[in-house]
Amino acid sequence: MTDAVTALLALDPFTLDARTVSTYWDTVQGWLLTDGIRVLVVLLLGFVARWALHRFIGRVVATMTSRTAARLATAGGAGRVLATATGLAGERHRQRVETMGSLLRSISTFVVGIVTVLTVMALVGLPLGPLLASAGVGGVALGFGAQSLVKDFLSGIFMIFEDQYGVGDVIDTGEAIGTVEEVTLRVTRLRDADGITWYVRNGEIVRIGNRSQGYSAAWVDMPVSYLEDIENVLGVVRAAAEAFGNDPTWSEKLLEPPTVLGVDSITGQTVTVRVLAKCLPGENFGVQRELRTRIKLAFDAHGIQGPPLPPFSTGAHS
Repeated sequence: MTDAVTALLALDPFTLDARTVSTYWDTVQGWLLTDGIRVLVVLLLGFVARWALHRFIGRVVATMTSRTAARLATAGGAGRVLATATGLAGERHRQRVETMGSLLRSISTFVVGIVTVLTVMALVGLPLGPLLASAGVGGVALGFGAQSLVKDFLSGIFMIFEDQYGVGDVIDTGEAIGTVEEVTLRVTRLRDADGITWYVRNGEIVRIGNRSQGYSAAWVDMPVSYLEDIENVLGVVRAAAEAFGNDPTWSEKLLEPPTVLGVDSITGQTVTVRVLAKCLPGENFGVQRELRTRIKLAFDAHGIQGPPLPPFSTGAHS
């Protein structure tokens, strides 16, 4: 501890005289002109370092956002749709970048603050040994007692940084499948198809299946009778798929025209024709229903029969 601090602590207000006050004042002045200036410089450097780090992080966030917007503007039609769907541009990417910027600013403020406080304590003369020893013991205890909490936070940081999923995505966590409603550093909240809200700790997520990134695949299998002319069937299916792809209502949801893959299987008296349509994430079920309906109407218009009914069945093909 410095002489000035020691003198102030040893000061007895009941035995003061002019000479004693003058001596103490000279001691305080000497400290202010030496260690006091150093403390002031350290505090000033701490504020400057914090300001510089925050400004640097802000510029990085702005640069990442502007580059994403420029990449989106120069992309083609399908590329722009795919970029938006994968979360590489637009509002979702901006929110993710700003979240990481806020986290980095908080970390930088904490680190600069700790370094500044420790440096000031050393200049004042306060013993750092017991404080650092206590902090070390507390850190070990926290590490053993809050391992799962630390694991959750670290997993949340990497999840946000890697953009594994975001609000509005349909994900499969292994334990639950649903739409993400909220994402924090510790837990992820999602709602499944039955309306149940699930709270999943980020550290407990081993794998993630994101059904809302990139594109969705709409698979349509249409069974027909084995006796039908397969070339005629494929021609009808291709015409229906082409008309579906040219429909303005559905073309905006498709990444490319539907593809007739051909005969997928032959089982008994049934021949199955498969069609693939790549679409925006989450639109695959609607695309499947509409494409299946149009192919069925085309079969009816051309007299193409479905597979024969099993024995003892009372139904009939329409």
